[in-house]
Amino acid sequence: MSLALILSLSLIMLSFSSRAFGAMEISKVDPSSGGVGTQVQITANQTTANGEYNIFFDNQLVANGTAFANDVVANFSVPQTYAGTHALRLMDQTTGENATGVFIVTTSYFIGAVATQIGFQEGDPVPISVNVTGGEGSASFTANVTVRAPNSVTYTKVLNIATSSFGNATAVATFPADFSPDGSTNLVGNYGLSLNDTVANATFAVGLTNSTQYHRGDTVNIKAAYAQSEIVTVTISGKDIPSDIANVSADLAGIASYNWTVPPYASIGSYAVRVISANGTTIKTPSDTQNFTVPGFAVNATAKNLAGDPVPSVNVEAYEGATLADNETTGTTGLAFLRLEIGNYTFRAFRNGQAVNETAVVVSNDTVFDIVCNLTNLRVEVVAILNGSEVSIPEVGILVISSNERFTTDINGVAVIQSLLPNTTYVLNATRYNNSFNVTTIPSLLINNAPVAWFDAKIFCPNFVLQVTTTKADGQPLTNAVVSIKEALGVPSYEERTDANGMAVFNAPFGSYVVRVYDSNMVKLNETTVVLLDNRTLNMSCSLYGLTVTVKVVDYFGQGIANMEVTLQRLGQMQATTSTGPDGTATFYNVVGGLLNILVISNGASTPIAAQSVNIENPTTLISIHVDEYVVLAGMLVQTGQLTAIVLIILIVVLILSLEVYGRRRHRVQKTETSSADKES
Repeated sequence: MSLALILSLSLIMLSFSSRAFGAMEISKVDPSSGGVGTQVQITANQTTANGEYNIFFDNQLVANGTAFANDVVANFSVPQTYAGTHALRLMDQTTGENATGVFIVTTSYFIGAVATQIGFQEGDPVPISVNVTGGEGSASFTANVTVRAPNSVTYTKVLNIATSSFGNATAVATFPADFSPDGSTNLVGNYGLSLNDTVANATFAVGLTNSTQYHRGDTVNIKAAYAQSEIVTVTISGKDIPSDIANVSADLAGIASYNWTVPPYASIGSYAVRVISANGTTIKTPSDTQNFTVPGFAVNATAKNLAGDPVPSVNVEAYEGATLADNETTGTTGLAFLRLEIGNYTFRAFRNGQAVNETAVVVSNDTVFDIVCNLTNLRVEVVAILNGSEVSIPEVGILVISSNERFTTDINGVAVIQSLLPNTTYVLNATRYNNSFNVTTIPSLLINNAPVAWFDAKIFCPNFVLQVTTTKADGQPLTNAVVSIKEALGVPSYEERTDANGMAVFNAPFGSYVVRVYDSNMVKLNETTVVLLDNRTLNMSCSLYGLTVTVKVVDYFGQGIANMEVTLQRLGQMQATTSTGPDGTATFYNVVGGLLNILVISNGASTPIAAQSVNIENPTTLISIHVDEYVVLAGMLVQTGQLTAIVLIILIVVLILSLEVYGRRRHRVQKTETSSADKES
């Protein structure tokens, strides 16, 4: 029984220990197999939180790092080794504990031609390399190499290769010399390679030329395999070269060689080379035909105006002599992407069909250059004249009528129209709020008959008279009021005070204005909006100004209270103060209506005894304010509580007196009754 208890406690302690420190475990190896050089990720956990770790492949250190908490995620590349199962080990550097896993190394095979140039020509020997990586260590490997020619004939070579202790091996065989039956590279086309039928495959190409791309002036070397001293005809054809023919005799090794120089007038495109026996002695299947290209160079032209800004929609044409070699239209960044061969070119740029540039450029490789076009930036400023000074007008629409392009002036009243033809007449229509106010014609953008980078034009916004007449609630002129007008887009803005006739006059530019009327204390009385398209007269009735307000202060019983101080306030600011008369009323004249606070203060007091908020809109208003805390008694102001106490005292006194009278009367009655009884007895 005690042994079982000890074992149970031990298991529990081991469990807690494992949970506390984290059990050492490699939970995932991804991938779990692969060749030498495979990138592998290990996911694991270790005992020491945030501790250092090492990862070993067999006994070779391949990774190390620091755990995140108890989690380990590490990557390594499979080192040089032999095929089979290999041990992985995660070691906690702090505790020395280990967790293990496995990785299976698979063998990688490679076969391919060892090219020393872009391709091989007919008659060339072709080195073929065979490579084994991660194979069986220190063993013999038999490599069966097969070459399949373009005519489907196959040739083989068996190589016995000894692998290293890591299972690596490399061998080279030369085709056709090392292969049987006797073969050759005398055919144009792709030759197939295979290693042990399926373990690795590749191809190599044999052609007539020593490259597949040539530029003007380059030499095209042509080699074709025929019989010794056989005469062959070499034909080169393509655009601008209908047929260039030469007869060539094969040398003692049976190789017919011919060099052809790409002419300086050759166009970009594809060209064909064909070689055939002149007398039909050698007939090839497939025939000796191959294409090569004249690719040209990348030529990037950026169109810019005279101010240095990139210009889109410019047609760039490149001429070689009188021949159009290429043309492109610039994009949003001003770039045109052309392709041209070596040569001298004239570049011409056109905007809306009109020539704006002609530049000579020599192309010998990839080329980048700017085309500076005779195009001008037009800077239009819209202003109004105020008090003799110019004021910028923003948000003015500028329509270029000829192109139907629309622009808008910025906060400074300026609109920039880029890249215009300088010798053209432009008509600009200026509008605000969908109303035209100015049409300006600019005959050209030339200065002294020469194009310039910037051409400045100024458009004047007309001024109109706005007469604002203000009246009070009773229809009488509102004098000394402040009238403010502000353009709806922010500028300009003005303020004027009304005269004896309640009138304020403004000379303001065309636009939409918010008109506001304020009293002398800057309390807003009215507001409206007016579009100033011509001279305007605006009547604004300030119905809240000049009101008569009567406040009646009454007691608990509705009696008027005299000598009370009544104050009108707006937004906490005192507007007017007066005292109530004998009937409890206080009258205010020329009051500005709206939401007002009414305060009632007893003479000599510092705090109100009553307050009320009232929205006053009518010319004559009577407002009653009840002061329930007070009662007027014999012309004196008595607090309601005090009056109540006095009444209660009087009632108590009356009650006591009544009880006393009643008691005395009862006593007399009883005494009389007693005397009568005595007499009877």
